[in-house]
Amino acid sequence: MPNAFNFSASPFDCLTTDEQRLVRDSVDVAYYPEGSSILDVGTAPTHLFVIIKGFVTQYEGDEVITTYGPDDTFDGRGLVAGKTSNRFVAQEEVVCYQLARQTVTDLIASNATFGALLFSDLSNKLTALSQRQSKHELQSLTLSRVDEAFVRPPHFVEMDADVLSVVKVLQAQRTKSVLVLDRSTTPVRVGVFTASTLQRAILTGIPLEQQTVGSLSNFDLISIRPSDQVGDALALLLRHRVHRLVVADGEHIVGVLEALDLFSFLSNHSHLITVQMEAATHVDGLAQAATQITRMVTALHRSGTRVSLIARLVQDLNARLFERAWQLIAPPDLVANSCLFVMGSEGRGEQLLKTDQDNGLILRDGYTPPDNLQEICEAFSQALSTFGYPECPGHIMVNNPMWRQTSYAFGQMVQQWLLMPDANSLMNLAIFLDAHAVCGDPHLLQHPQQALMRLATDNDAMLARFAASIDAFGNSQGWWNRLLGLNDQQGLHLKKEGIFPLVHGVRSLALAEHLQETSTTARIDALVARHVITPALGMDLTESLHFLMALKLKAGLIELETQHPVSGLVNVAKLSTLERDLLKDALGVVKHFKTLLRSRFKLDTL
Repeated sequence: MPNAFNFSASPFDCLTTDEQRLVRDSVDVAYYPEGSSILDVGTAPTHLFVIIKGFVTQYEGDEVITTYGPDDTFDGRGLVAGKTSNRFVAQEEVVCYQLARQTVTDLIASNATFGALLFSDLSNKLTALSQRQSKHELQSLTLSRVDEAFVRPPHFVEMDADVLSVVKVLQAQRTKSVLVLDRSTTPVRVGVFTASTLQRAILTGIPLEQQTVGSLSNFDLISIRPSDQVGDALALLLRHRVHRLVVADGEHIVGVLEALDLFSFLSNHSHLITVQMEAATHVDGLAQAATQITRMVTALHRSGTRVSLIARLVQDLNARLFERAWQLIAPPDLVANSCLFVMGSEGRGEQLLKTDQDNGLILRDGYTPPDNLQEICEAFSQALSTFGYPECPGHIMVNNPMWRQTSYAFGQMVQQWLLMPDANSLMNLAIFLDAHAVCGDPHLLQHPQQALMRLATDNDAMLARFAASIDAFGNSQGWWNRLLGLNDQQGLHLKKEGIFPLVHGVRSLALAEHLQETSTTARIDALVARHVITPALGMDLTESLHFLMALKLKAGLIELETQHPVSGLVNVAKLSTLERDLLKDALGVVKHFKTLLRSRFKLDTL
């Protein structure tokens, strides 16, 4: 066995040293000429194949299922089942490793992760992968620098200041502590006076204006440098049983690291951003918090956090950002008599990086809005642009009067989309089905939503036209080649090839079932509960969606880091063998789902 066996390729990257030695001792090299059949239907395979050079195509009948390239492994499932269910043909000259069945069986018995990645379905592969990643998540975060966490700015008072005046500082600065300076020593001694210390001052019974903070402060502070690791800060907090650390660069005090802020950083960062949003008193103050959202996404992705959790956090933070911006821009009377809502991926809770604005405004029937309503809405749309959310090319925004109407008028418009469907109205309908309220009275959104569901009866023709958009981007016949990097001039567009047909297919079934859920995963769960789709398909769809979202996020973050616009394309040539294997499985799930949708909605008869 040559030493060149690539143990960094999946599923061999999870093997121990002894298991790698077993592979080296058991593997042979084989050659197959172009066009030769490596495995046929019904064959009892005796080896697992790992491609060194060339490509192998897997057929089900005459249909191409997938193609395997260098470092790819096949046919693990057939090896375990004892029979091959598909045909494997050398697309060109193939040189490959052959690993004996008994060796593979021994590896599966000793290493559950190897077995899961080798022959399991998509959901089990992703479960095994997530278990491996989760072990490194907390460790990765603890290696971050202290100044990457939320270090609160320092607020100084003199030690002879009275407690009452310091309480006013705490309130004005919206902080729980101040640093107390004792200038009687050289160098100046620094202590801390906190909100909890205030309780001791009150219990003395002495008027607060007659007590000095210096007599109540703690001068035994624990400090840490901005460049130190978060893990070191955590250890100091626990070792000394304190609730905060002074962050100092030499003699210069940078700020205060609160225990709550540190724990929030280690958990999900979102608490810190929410604090910034709540503290903002003008729109410009929200811009910094908006920037932090992308940084949070980057940090969480690098730490291996599940994409479903990242998406949920982003949805919550974006909703709070939009709500706070609307509250700062719109007068209170307008806020109380309207419902600001978001749509598309934002409404479904599946947006990870900032994309086009998709929002609308519903006004209470009988309410007279301000004369400058258009100006207010323009200011809101401009604020979101400033935050990094580009204007929607289709003008699906509150500054477009079409997406800013009374509850009754909106209900009428939605009904017209259903009763007189055309390409534009069906697109608007799809977007509106994902609507999610973020500010104001959410009941105002419910009226048009309920009107839509009342009319969405078993109109097979309308549902078929609606569902037909799963093929809106066409079937790219060369995407398997692009997946293998054979013809990857433009990259693979994950939204077009996978995410959109999956999301819209689920949305179409949800509309047919009159489901109220807006997120794709919630719709899948509801469809499974109603026995519209099987639990196995539901799990595959959920896992495929999350994997495609994660892959798209990874590609987008790389583009941002290299100062390129986010394109939605993935360079498949740069994917790991495991990522490419999972991508094949995920796109295979989407392909199977589209076949079921065509049958369900009779799309082939359109």
